Amino acid sequence: MWRAEETPEQCREGTTCAPLSRRINIGSVRAITIAAVAIFMLSAGIAHAQFLFWPHYTFWPGQHAPSKHQHHHRQTNPEAAKNAQPEDTPKGPLQIIISLADQRLSLFDNGVLIANSSVSTGTQGHPTPLGVFSVISKQRWHRSNIYSAAPMPYMQRITWSGIALHAGVVPGHPASHGCIRLKNDFAIRLWHLTKRGTRVIIAHDDVQPVDITNPHLFKPKAGSPEFQAATVAGKSTGGESPVSNAETPEATSLQVPGSAAAGATAKKVVPISIFVSRKLSKLFVRQNFTPLFDVPVKIQNPEEPLGTHVFTAMEFQNEGTAIRWSVVSIPDEPSRMSEGATKRRDPPAKQTARSVPSPDKANAALDRIEIPQDTVERISELLTPASSLIISDNGLSQETGADTDFIVATH
Repeated sequence: MWRAEETPEQCREGTTCAPLSRRINIGSVRAITIAAVAIFMLSAGIAHAQFLFWPHYTFWPGQHAPSKHQHHHRQTNPEAAKNAQPEDTPKGPLQIIISLADQRLSLFDNGVLIANSSVSTGTQGHPTPLGVFSVISKQRWHRSNIYSAAPMPYMQRITWSGIALHAGVVPGHPASHGCIRLKNDFAIRLWHLTKRGTRVIIAHDDVQPVDITNPHLFKPKAGSPEFQAATVAGKSTGGESPVSNAETPEATSLQVPGSAAAGATAKKVVPISIFVSRKLSKLFVRQNFTPLFDVPVKIQNPEEPLGTHVFTAMEFQNEGTAIRWSVVSIPDEPSRMSEGATKRRDPPAKQTARSVPSPDKANAALDRIEIPQDTVERISELLTPASSLIISDNGLSQETGADTDFIVATH
């Protein structure tokens, strides 16, 4: 190939030099070609700017956005994302469970596993906290308030101090500053499915919900306003009660009732959260992220651990006289295998068939707690699907505060 900048004096022995006029012509053709390509690329870039910057996150699963996009430009076309709709609707309460050892997120709908994906959690110097959380805020386009305005698209905050789920680089090992990074397509899908209030559990090992029955679990009051509201709203939506999808009023307001009256009633159906602390010997109740009341409780053999268990009310049964419960029991300590894998930063092992967990420890914890009868009745009147009961040896995390559900640290 000829170099346009060569002169006859630069031609050395053993090389072939073209005449100067020919070299100049070749250089001109090359310059014209480069200019034409540049103009074409500029035109294409203007016409398709949404694919070059942040709006590439508006792709829905099945479409392919650039996986290693590094630009930090702000959103330029939010309408495309605003009009995107999820492919399906949850059948019941959603639960997000994250295993640090496996670097994996599992999504459960109504107690059934519906999706999972690899994640990247915090490094040893910036660990991801363990415990019980919930989604307290959501933003499509968010920039970090701590780390140089780093982009955190499809952000779902679980603490006000800076821990969130969001789209990001997932290299197959812990690599974040404490957040839970998700693959882009999965982050988009999850963002559209969840609501403010969706439960998030972070544990060392892989855990999962299992159905549980126990005489000490709360039972709904069939004649309560909550049950009547759920029944009316359920009829107006084709027989499915909207509270099964409703972690907060924000969720119920997204339902499409058959009448304005039914819609107004559905908005009143707000799940409650109950927390029993062995450390404090107290029971706390919150609704819509707001404290309602707290009372002392008696715990048998208070010096012995109860463990940490998250119970979730799934759906009404027997015409509202009962409710189906599930429970996730969180191990107190990580297994030796998972602890070693985390320290070595081993890639997640190939997923095998899940063993069915036992509710024995959760049942044992329930049997040791004595709650005043008037408190039981008060809770029964408020109980709806998506309500939860957390039992733990720990007290409330300092992260629990205004506009949060109960946050319980397990380490």
